[in-house]
Amino acid sequence: MESYERAAIEAVTTRPAYPYRTVTVERITPVLGAEISGVDLSQEIPAEQLDEIRTAFRDHHVLVFRDQTITAEHHKRFASAFGELRPVSPPPPEGDPYILEIRTTSAAANVAGNGWHADGTADAEPSLGSMLYITEIPEPGCGGDTLFANMHLAYDMLSPAMRSLLDPLTAIHDGAQALAGYTPPADYVIPKSEHPLVARHPETDRKLLYVNKAYTSRIPQLSADESRALLDVLFDIVARRPVLHCRVRWTPGTLVFWDNRCVQHHATYDYYPYARYGQRVAINGGPVKS
Repeated sequence: MESYERAAIEAVTTRPAYPYRTVTVERITPVLGAEISGVDLSQEIPAEQLDEIRTAFRDHHVLVFRDQTITAEHHKRFASAFGELRPVSPPPPEGDPYILEIRTTSAAANVAGNGWHADGTADAEPSLGSMLYITEIPEPGCGGDTLFANMHLAYDMLSPAMRSLLDPLTAIHDGAQALAGYTPPADYVIPKSEHPLVARHPETDRKLLYVNKAYTSRIPQLSADESRALLDVLFDIVARRPVLHCRVRWTPGTLVFWDNRCVQHHATYDYYPYARYGQRVAINGGPVKS
């Protein structure tokens, strides 16, 4: 490991622990994710506890709340504490316009999210984050975990020369690329946007690598061949560096809240022919800063 890579990891792993008073926070890995206990999401959350959840979210980016029994209204109420609810896009043909049903049947050949990505980055204003509540899981021992990757650390572990190359660039995020093989509603306008390739988190101002294989199609400042070669390198960093990752093993009644601005996720489809069901609510938060 290079000295700059060690320094990037040490900067995260040696941070002082925050003195939580109203919740218990247990890290999943030293660089990403935490299990939160002492919270009942079916109830109104006291202001001090909500502030500590916000602190944990800024520090750990992926929060896991287990053994929750909540309704769709509880789910949306918790999400709305962090921002305006984000409509599902493309909109569902029926049902609640803010709830995306994540349903995998025993006959599914593949599932949405089975690959590294961030949600909806082709939109002009990408989401702040998502809350996924799972109530049905595959048989025990039959997979279905979700992987997450820290995109702050993905950037920080790059060589100084590579960071200097990437800093001024932008990238095109194309919704048509993510929708390949899926026919959207006839009146749906497929989004396409240009974002900084290296963005800054709007709350912490930390830099992060802002590309993902599902949506990012081109770096316009480079030739087509150069763009493809560089994007492939960056996509491979996410997939091939386990130090960036945490893994969440689902149990019924688990809600996971992740920061879509600085985290990618991969809903691993390793549980065929078993089923899974959950509901996702997303939150508006404006674009990441350049």
